[in-house]
Amino acid sequence: MNQELIEKLSLLRGVESNYVDAWGNPATVDASSKAALLSAMGYATEDDAKLEQQYQANLASVWQNMLPKVLVVRKSESYPLELHLPIDDLKVPVNWTLELEEGEKLKGTFTPLDGQLVGSETIEGVEYKALKVFLKLDAPIGYHTLVLRNAKRKKLADTRFIIAPQASFIPNEIASGKKVWGPSVQMYCLRSQRNWGIGDFTDLTYLVENVAKGGGDFVGLNPIHALYPNNPESASPYSPSSRRWLNVVYIDVEATPEYNASSEAQALVNSNDFQWRLGELRGKDWVDYTGVTQLKLKALRLVFNTFKETVLGSGNEREQAFQAFVAEGGENLREQALYDALQEYFYADGINAWGWPSWPEEFNEYHKPAVAKWAKANPDELNFYLYLQFLADEQLAAVDEKAKGLGMAMGLYRDLAVGVSEGSTEIWANRDLYIAGAAVGAPPDVLGPLGQNWGLPPMDPGKLIEQQYQPMIDLFRSNMRSCGALRIDHVMALLRLWMIPAGKDAKGGAYVYYNIQDLLGILALESHRNHCAIIGEDLGTVPDGISETLQENGVHSYRVFFFEQAEDGGFISPNHYPVQAMATLTTHDMPTLIGFWHCDDLKLGKELGLYPDDNVLQTLYNDRHESKQKILDSLKGHQSLPDYISNDVNWVGMTRDLNYGMQVHMAKGSSSLLSLQLEDWLEMDKPVNVPGTSTEYPNWRRKLSKDLDKLFAEHDVQELMSKLSDARRGASN
Repeated sequence: MNQELIEKLSLLRGVESNYVDAWGNPATVDASSKAALLSAMGYATEDDAKLEQQYQANLASVWQNMLPKVLVVRKSESYPLELHLPIDDLKVPVNWTLELEEGEKLKGTFTPLDGQLVGSETIEGVEYKALKVFLKLDAPIGYHTLVLRNAKRKKLADTRFIIAPQASFIPNEIASGKKVWGPSVQMYCLRSQRNWGIGDFTDLTYLVENVAKGGGDFVGLNPIHALYPNNPESASPYSPSSRRWLNVVYIDVEATPEYNASSEAQALVNSNDFQWRLGELRGKDWVDYTGVTQLKLKALRLVFNTFKETVLGSGNEREQAFQAFVAEGGENLREQALYDALQEYFYADGINAWGWPSWPEEFNEYHKPAVAKWAKANPDELNFYLYLQFLADEQLAAVDEKAKGLGMAMGLYRDLAVGVSEGSTEIWANRDLYIAGAAVGAPPDVLGPLGQNWGLPPMDPGKLIEQQYQPMIDLFRSNMRSCGALRIDHVMALLRLWMIPAGKDAKGGAYVYYNIQDLLGILALESHRNHCAIIGEDLGTVPDGISETLQENGVHSYRVFFFEQAEDGGFISPNHYPVQAMATLTTHDMPTLIGFWHCDDLKLGKELGLYPDDNVLQTLYNDRHESKQKILDSLKGHQSLPDYISNDVNWVGMTRDLNYGMQVHMAKGSSSLLSLQLEDWLEMDKPVNVPGTSTEYPNWRRKLSKDLDKLFAEHDVQELMSKLSDARRGASN
């Protein structure tokens, strides 16, 4: 193996050799990890001659193309353009045309030699120069096309020319200084006496109404991405099938127009057996995904029959809305519906069709002829899953409309997961975009001492550029639909991802870089077009300068109280948090307040084997005890607790006064946004997710301990919301 070539290619493909770990110590990536990642990207790392050819071909593609495939610039009066040309062509005038998104054309001329020399390279005996020239023009933000031609009108190059705003959108109320709050929740955990054993969009509407009544300005959601209706036990919202479409299990079947017109569906749902089963599913403390999904799909089949009979082909307003939704969703929506239909078909045929890698070979890629043939032969199956996405989109939009109609400053905020699972629709339909031989994860850190492997194949940064960032544009745009803000989980993914080659443990990965300025520009453009604020979950290992970059780009940072500690171990006052931030006490990857205070997470971690040895565990217990005392000191120092609570942590349990006192303490802080967990309003102790586990713990299943109507009927909860609103108003002054 030619190590020198490995290093050159690593540099060319953005594979990091050195980084700073979560504890601030320098770390080095093992050479074998870099080679394995390059191999996963398609490089012949075991064949030196072929590897040299690949390196030279990569280098040539950079220099022999006058422009890259895509350029992202910020709105200005003058735009930098780096050109790569043979030295003999530097004096030849170039005519440029900017074809605007709306059809208008702007034109001009420049001579490359007048530009600034920024580099050179010799390729196949030809000397190339890189020169930076500037285009002075007045163009709107948007997705344009830049074309370069010579005097004879011969095209020299073209590129997608994306003009983005300087920073992401921030709502006027928040930009003017209003401090807002709201609860964050996992949709599936919502309980009521009318849902079918899992939270749905009607439950979410009820939650929004009561939060708005209590003074809240948003409700935050964990990802509601499309999962697998025919493989319902694959339930992690952070391992979706598609990040562009919705999880159809959240549809409220009885709220659909077609249910109310279907005597068959109503007869099924009102039958004694069905009602008994619904009661059983509602009563469970953990979501029974298979039971819930089977009932919903059975009823939705009958609902769809009514839709097919009374709407499709009618030309009425509802069919027009459906057809417009399908047309807007385009090929990507068709991919999602076809994937779900095929998965159902294979399971019915006795195949364990957990994902496309387990399907018959002729169906394991969207573009294969057998897939198109099956779709043509089964239009009803395709339309059924198109219809489910239509219903989910319709019901989510109604919730957001309700939130904004109630005067909430943000309404809903959605959550964008960092990737998709191995057997997902997205990879099935766009295989070339993903690095199949690697998985996204995290190096060892506080949340995962052994590192984490999330099992999500990453997008190839080079292929993303080849596709002119369209997958990211579609991704951002679809997730800004029907909401006022978008939280980007692991926002560092815009800069780099920890990629773990197949066969390596989580510690054996390496960071691979993306063009963060390009991605932030696209994010800003879509946020303005969709009037959607951006929140970046920037926990874990954050390189120097990135927090400032996110801030400059209008991205709200993410501040978790338990992680905001000074050098002496004391907890930083929320009054000193950045204004452009979302503050919170805990997250879905952390214990609840009671769980933290009583060290339930450490006990559970030992049971699950998450710690290397007892010494590590004992250190964590010691650190926790010290942290609790420091928290108590901070809360007492800010007069955020009643006098009866002792100053000595040895005598303090997690009471309701301490719990609610911590939440109000956060509400007095300086950050524009405050997110709190409904679990802590209910004083729950079990976590929703334990990082680093899959089957060891029932992640993503634990429901709230009370129905929503009982939650909001509690005097103490009403009083808490009132105190939160008062504290936020005080912080705004």
